[in-house]
Amino acid sequence: MSILPANLTPQYYAAEEKYKKATTQEDKMAALQEMMATIPKHKGTEKLQASIKKRLAQMREESQQKKKQKGSYNPFYVKKEGAGQVVLTGCPNTGKSALVGTLTRAKVKVADFPFTTSLPEAGMMRYEDIWIQLVDTPPFTSDNIPTGLTGTLRQADALLLVIDLSTDDCLEQLETTLELLTEKELIDPSGENPIALPYLLLGAKADLENSADNLALLQELRPEVEIIPVSICHDLTSLQQKIFSLLNIIRIYGKAPGQKPDLERPFILKAGSTVVDLAYLIHRDLPQQFKTALVWGSARFDGQAVPRDYVLQDKDIVELN
Repeated sequence: MSILPANLTPQYYAAEEKYKKATTQEDKMAALQEMMATIPKHKGTEKLQASIKKRLAQMREESQQKKKQKGSYNPFYVKKEGAGQVVLTGCPNTGKSALVGTLTRAKVKVADFPFTTSLPEAGMMRYEDIWIQLVDTPPFTSDNIPTGLTGTLRQADALLLVIDLSTDDCLEQLETTLELLTEKELIDPSGENPIALPYLLLGAKADLENSADNLALLQELRPEVEIIPVSICHDLTSLQQKIFSLLNIIRIYGKAPGQKPDLERPFILKAGSTVVDLAYLIHRDLPQQFKTALVWGSARFDGQAVPRDYVLQDKDIVELN
């Protein structure tokens, strides 16, 4: 078993947190550069240094390509909408499109023949009081990945990796998916790479014949890999909850002094965000302007005054004065 690098400094962890919260490629690159500048240089961090350097090089290359292609149409670019962008990917005929269509009611192409989806197609999934964007993508194989697909995957907030549990080649699909995306540094099954995208591995068509037996076999052969069985014929509420958790976000409701809170349009923040983070999201000058913050929800009592670095929780109500 690999050992995590030792003696990482508070400055490094702060830079890593900046990377996780960054929403633009420029901010992510700046955070990566700060991570490289603050990481202790010793043998225990060599693997992590190499990973950061490789990711930084990839982002620089992507940035250069975007500059060259400025003004041109990129059919694999999907503008982010809602509380987060979750991209589904997998081998041909795994059931990705059917899942996206069921969860979002988007008019995606679903057929029994492979390569039905030729370009990314997005739909919005309702989860309680927010919308989450799901993106269906063209399938890949062990020897072919569509040009542009890697860029679509990299810009996502999270991934859903889909295999077909009902087919005899489900093990091959599993290995192909994990191998390809690990090589692209999009996922890290070991959980040791702080840059890797969060993901879930879904076993689709779980209601079909042979699916239960195939799932048991996969769990025996690859016990370290968690496979979540799903079916569009069954209730998908649990999957929706898992997708929300995967995004690692919280919903915060604003409240004006003397008025009821706005419970219909929550602010979306990364888990671990503070009152100051919320203020900055509302307006970049607000962190310097507000004097007090009152919180309903996670506070010890309703309307408690909290410090600026108070860590907010999902569904907190906040009043800034």
